[in-house]
Amino acid sequence: LPMTRHPRPMRRVATVVAGTVVLGAAVLTAAALTSPARGSVTPKQVSAAALVHQTGQVLLDAQGRVVVLHGLNEVFKVPPYEPAASGFSDDDAAFLQANGFNAMRVGVIWAAVEPQPGVYDDAYLASIQQTVQTLAAHGIVSVLDFHQDLYNETFQGEGAPAWAVLDHGLPNPALGFPGNYFANPAEDAAWDSFFANAKAADGVGLQDHYARAWAHVAAMFGNQPGVFGYELLNEPWPGTAWEACAVPLAGCPAQDMQLTKFYQRVARAIRAVDPSTTMWVEPNVLFSYVDTTQLGRVHSPDVGFAFHDYCGPQAIGLGSATCKPLDDLSISAAKTYAGKHHLPLLLTEWGATTDLTNLTEVRDLADHFQLSWLEWAYTGNDKTSASPNGQALVFDPTLPPTGSNVDTSKLAVLAEPYPQAVAGTPTSWQFRNGVFTLTYATTRAGGSGRFPAGSTTQVAVPAIQYPAGYTVAVSGGTVTSAAGATVLLVASAAGAKTITVTVSPA
Repeated sequence: LPMTRHPRPMRRVATVVAGTVVLGAAVLTAAALTSPARGSVTPKQVSAAALVHQTGQVLLDAQGRVVVLHGLNEVFKVPPYEPAASGFSDDDAAFLQANGFNAMRVGVIWAAVEPQPGVYDDAYLASIQQTVQTLAAHGIVSVLDFHQDLYNETFQGEGAPAWAVLDHGLPNPALGFPGNYFANPAEDAAWDSFFANAKAADGVGLQDHYARAWAHVAAMFGNQPGVFGYELLNEPWPGTAWEACAVPLAGCPAQDMQLTKFYQRVARAIRAVDPSTTMWVEPNVLFSYVDTTQLGRVHSPDVGFAFHDYCGPQAIGLGSATCKPLDDLSISAAKTYAGKHHLPLLLTEWGATTDLTNLTEVRDLADHFQLSWLEWAYTGNDKTSASPNGQALVFDPTLPPTGSNVDTSKLAVLAEPYPQAVAGTPTSWQFRNGVFTLTYATTRAGGSGRFPAGSTTQVAVPAIQYPAGYTVAVSGGTVTSAAGATVLLVASAAGAKTITVTVSPA
């Protein structure tokens, strides 16, 4: 594809009826729809810097409430690599808000950030910034994801700039995604060069360039309202070491040590310009299939563990019957790593399928393990996906997110009730057969003492789950939101130590 900047599509105008901004979501005063209401009210902008921060293994808001994030991915994988160029705009953010989502993973492409060695494209970053601001205006916070698949267009993917491809002229068969990972010598050599910090043409190491590019981004976004984190590298590939890394439950300590050192290098560069935004590190991409990692501890303040959960047998066409136990293994392995290093967890990719059974299984497992998640993906036309359009929630972002442009069956799985902000410590939550149940203690997570009486817990209640309305039963508190509100507010009663909230179809 030509490396030219595409003209941006016409902006579409859409607003949503909104009330008070609480945490990362506006409280709707009218019944929410699966497409946003048209009106004249502009939602208030939120500041993620004040609302979402890390304390130990939990994310908290400014009040000390436990934050849970549900959302999707928006990564545009072709030049100019901007979500806005795909058509993503205000009505998409309003649609997400109206359906209870409060977070987004926004793709940032290294090739666009640093098109030439040491030269940064701030116009590109300004476009990303505008997307972040559009989401924040609808109460949705963003994690910036330095995204790659197959390293570069040379290998039918995207990510690194062409000047950072050092493949030693090895054979480069066009095997597509994911075939090039497993059987393309040139791509493996390019990854080996990257992890060896081989020098680019200007004499500066590839990892040094990458870290400086991240520092440039962090300097621009460190105080940006709406940004709650940086995901340092999407799905790192081990290069020629991949066969050792593919052994189930064994891992590859040597390669994971290289990956740890790489993250440490990037973390130092970011912390020189941004002291506090949470940095999310990923294991190598094979983690999703072998359920283990030997990644070490990244020594820096405010680090979290991001991981992906995809069903290996399903990915190669063997069906989804074995997915649930494998998904359970992946999440358990992620929790083991995070527990060992005392880090928060964020499931930043899962789904990418039309298999509603598998989507429901992973969603329910995430609820069981009390995970925040970002499903793949909001839109389709993904050149490095086994299901380029089957993954999409909204098929064409240049069109309004309504009617046949929305996979409503998938929306009915993803737009579930969940606690967005808990004034206490969650014990459990689940959504089964239309009934949502949340139990939490009023003790503070990551601190001492209890929340005072009247402290508010916020629960998303998407209208798609309750077309005829819902009823609420609360033990240990009272409902303070309006009847039928899509964000349920529960205030704790005096003396309550445990609160249970149950939402049922009317």
